[in-house]
Amino acid sequence: MPRPVRTRFLRLAAALVLTSAGAVAAVTPPASAATDAVSVTVNAGQALATIPSAGVGTNAAVYDANMNGSATPGLLSSAGMNAVRYPGGSYSDIYHWQTGTAEGGAFIAPNTGFDAYMATVRAAGAQPIITANYGSGTPDEAAAWVRYANVTKGYGVKYWEIGNEIPGNGEYGAQWETDLHASHSATTYATNLLQFISAMKAVDPTIKIGAVLIPPGSWPDGIVGPGDTQDWNQTVMSIAGPKIDFVIVHIYPSSTSEADMLTKPQSVDPPTMNAVHSLITQYAGANAPNVGIAVTETNGGPHYSDTAPQGLFAPDQYLTLMENGAFTIDWWDLHNGTDCTNLTTVDGATDYNDGGVVSSGASCEPALNTPFPTYFGTEMISKLGSPGDTLVSAGSSTPLLSVHAVKRADGDVDVMLINKDPNNAAKVKLDYHGFIPSSCTPTVYTYLKNGTSITSAAGGRATSQTVPAYSVVVVQVRP
Repeated sequence: MPRPVRTRFLRLAAALVLTSAGAVAAVTPPASAATDAVSVTVNAGQALATIPSAGVGTNAAVYDANMNGSATPGLLSSAGMNAVRYPGGSYSDIYHWQTGTAEGGAFIAPNTGFDAYMATVRAAGAQPIITANYGSGTPDEAAAWVRYANVTKGYGVKYWEIGNEIPGNGEYGAQWETDLHASHSATTYATNLLQFISAMKAVDPTIKIGAVLIPPGSWPDGIVGPGDTQDWNQTVMSIAGPKIDFVIVHIYPSSTSEADMLTKPQSVDPPTMNAVHSLITQYAGANAPNVGIAVTETNGGPHYSDTAPQGLFAPDQYLTLMENGAFTIDWWDLHNGTDCTNLTTVDGATDYNDGGVVSSGASCEPALNTPFPTYFGTEMISKLGSPGDTLVSAGSSTPLLSVHAVKRADGDVDVMLINKDPNNAAKVKLDYHGFIPSSCTPTVYTYLKNGTSITSAAGGRATSQTVPAYSVVVVQVRP
């Protein structure tokens, strides 16, 4: 079964696409860029955020026959993925959970029903994130799902989205999202959203319900649709902001090269997240402090889907979004699949044009569930910190080396160093504020370019490390 086409806010015709930070030119690092010493500063006393319990997530889709395979819980757990979104992107707006069917007879794989999904999520120790069917569903259908999940079965599903990428319903001239309502306006969505909230919370008032927004600065943000007096985000937030528990954005940075893609966590994420925070502050009123931000779809783009650049991009993207206030970031997706055409070679490895975290086992691919670099890059986050630990301020003297740091509950400070230079190792000098590092040799975890595992060893010093070209390193430092 070919994978369904995924069209996203930032994947429309080039004439329509604006990135949230404007155009960013491709950056080709000079050959000697990382050969000089790089200065890294870690301020252990300056907290940015707490690693959230559902911070590192992925998506699972009901057309994926392998989503509930016996290997899946272990894969999720080993990678530190503690959230799984279901039933899968645009399929969410055609999927009817009670019958396990989809509008138009769309393909649903065997063993992908809600209970099978919950068995997988619980076995992995992860949290479920459910996207209720807005496009072809009703508030009563969604409320019945809450009742079954949390009253009948006692699953305790906390997070519920209302619809997927609803602004793609044709209101602004492009349609990829199913929406059978007579009106496709932002006003209609926001008004219906209140009905969903009322019906679902009447069943379980403890659940958290999220509203779909457009990533600020991305098409069609700023466009006022027919029947509305403001753009999508302003309309939805002005009507529903006081009642929602979180907002939803999907972030797919558009890039022109490997080097350009690797700049996106720093150039796109902070301004996008700042703009979302501003919308919440402006429109949610007294409810604003209670409204979270969920990035329920992201990845690095279609050009380097499952090779070395994604292994660097993934941890940088997850951590930057957490540092800027996201409580969950869910990679698209666990198994994505490919049609085995347009295969390319990237940094000496075959790119299968498969955006999944692990192989779908297509005829041209490695065996089913073979981890791609995205998987290992994501797993490196678990070496840096755990839910409840504190993300702290850290910076680098060069954009070719991204830095993230965590102060653990036991007092350790761990530092992630991501070397984006494909040719040169980085000699890194680390300076700490608010923390005195031990003179003992630190434990160092390393994921190398095109690696098939993460290695660990005692090496270097707390104040001095060498980071190989195109690698991710985590240095665990005792006080």
